[in-house]
Amino acid sequence: MIVLALVVGIIAGLRAAMALVAVSWAAALGRLDLSGSWLAFLGWRYTPWIVSLLAIGELITDQLPSTPSRKVPAQFGARVIAGGVAGGAIGIGLGTLAIGIVLGVVGAVIGTYGGAALRSRLAAAFGRDLPAALIEDVIAILAAVLVVQSL
Repeated sequence: MIVLALVVGIIAGLRAAMALVAVSWAAALGRLDLSGSWLAFLGWRYTPWIVSLLAIGELITDQLPSTPSRKVPAQFGARVIAGGVAGGAIGIGLGTLAIGIVLGVVGAVIGTYGGAALRSRLAAAFGRDLPAALIEDVIAILAAVLVVQSL
């Protein structure tokens, strides 16, 4: 199921922390074996809770008008790194780290630009951004749950 590395990368493009939430919970629940790897900390007892709190913070700050575009270098870089780490975690679990990282990064780029385009179209259709942002949040959360269940 290496395609999940691409999917988790797309999630990172939508909401960077949500991709890390997915792999952290998967590891903590024993669905993704990261033991003995450099990402083993993702499965530690408190890590999923901490990363989940960070993701909630991201969901809240994303709604603020002062939040910069996901395409500015810092935001884009964070999404690519999160996608690479999350994709790499899935790759480690499947015995193919490098492919996982590459697919996670590619997915993050797809999710960043695709998510921005989708949100822009939805915001135009609704006449405001908030409903579009909330729909994007729901998509990212549901996709993260599906990744965890699929591992």
